[in-house]
Amino acid sequence: MMYRAAKDNFGNPSSLHTLGFEAGNLLYDARRQVEKLLPPAGNVIFTSGGTEADNMALYSSARKLRRRGNKIITTKVEHPAVLETCKRLAEDGFEVVYLDVDVDGYVEEQAVKAALDDNTIIVSIMTVNNEVGTIEPVSAVSRTVREYNRVHGTEIIFHTDAVQAFGKLSLDGLDADIICASGHKFHGPKGTGIMYVKKRHKLPAFITGGGQEGGLRSSTENTPGIAGIGLAAEMSAADQMMKISRMGMVNNYLLSGLRSEISDIIVNGPEELGYSLEDHGRRCPTVLNVTFEGTRGEVLLHTLEQDGIYVSTGSACSSHKTGDSHVLSAMSMTHKEIEGAIRFSFSEFNTVEEMDEVIARTKTAVERFRRLGSFR
Repeated sequence: MMYRAAKDNFGNPSSLHTLGFEAGNLLYDARRQVEKLLPPAGNVIFTSGGTEADNMALYSSARKLRRRGNKIITTKVEHPAVLETCKRLAEDGFEVVYLDVDVDGYVEEQAVKAALDDNTIIVSIMTVNNEVGTIEPVSAVSRTVREYNRVHGTEIIFHTDAVQAFGKLSLDGLDADIICASGHKFHGPKGTGIMYVKKRHKLPAFITGGGQEGGLRSSTENTPGIAGIGLAAEMSAADQMMKISRMGMVNNYLLSGLRSEISDIIVNGPEELGYSLEDHGRRCPTVLNVTFEGTRGEVLLHTLEQDGIYVSTGSACSSHKTGDSHVLSAMSMTHKEIEGAIRFSFSEFNTVEEMDEVIARTKTAVERFRRLGSFR
């Protein structure tokens, strides 16, 4: 699909000639493919990734509503794409409230409700935490925000970073104003993203110029990338429940094996898996974050990669930053517990047979580190 788009549909989608028209048709088709995974009554804006989508959502919403108020409510466990944007907005005079989470990385709906006031303009809560997989109560929060707006006659925009959820959990019933996603998280091309905006919202432009993407993001569209993200969305929608169930089986198998073969491990985040947004407080089957006490996650990461097993020690987007994971810190974990944590990520293509190899290699790496560590 992407090869054909680059080879045969290289025209500018904004041009009036035949090549432009054909490229424009690819954008139209991709938009329809993505929209099928999102709630109705919204527009899809294509971006360069989840980070740009989150930035656009917050900056444009803040600019739209800044004359009415300046308070933004979010959590301490959001992705850096949200936290760093909120930091910049705070420097520009906005008040940002960072809500606490419990030991599973879960924010209580009541905490959001208690923080709402007439000065609030944005609530931003992620759908699924990218480091520990906690499914946050976004459906309940959206209803809380909607009810506050109705009773008080005000406008608060509810934004959710759904990068870890889109293409894996159904978002059909999610009544959010803005939903953001990233192509490479559901097997689409890197450098592509999505921002869904309810049609009733008229946001100011994030990138000005020729007026592409509904005037919100000017720039000649990445036609091959957009064609790729559209096809990936369509493929992820097929048998979605079956795929997430299979991931859950593989996730549970790995956890059970690690527990039976390796002592002194801690599951970071909820133990029980969830398969829909209504399973909030549970863990999405795409993520398993485990602390191997008495080890260092970074050492385990590099040991496992020698065997072709790729894990992470936190968010890939902040992997070059020093210091403990802000998510695990917000979950009240100690430095030593955070130091020994690694994250396993799953896709529909992982198998139980692969997990046998992961369990064996991880056991060897952990035991070797613990043995060597005892001589220090």
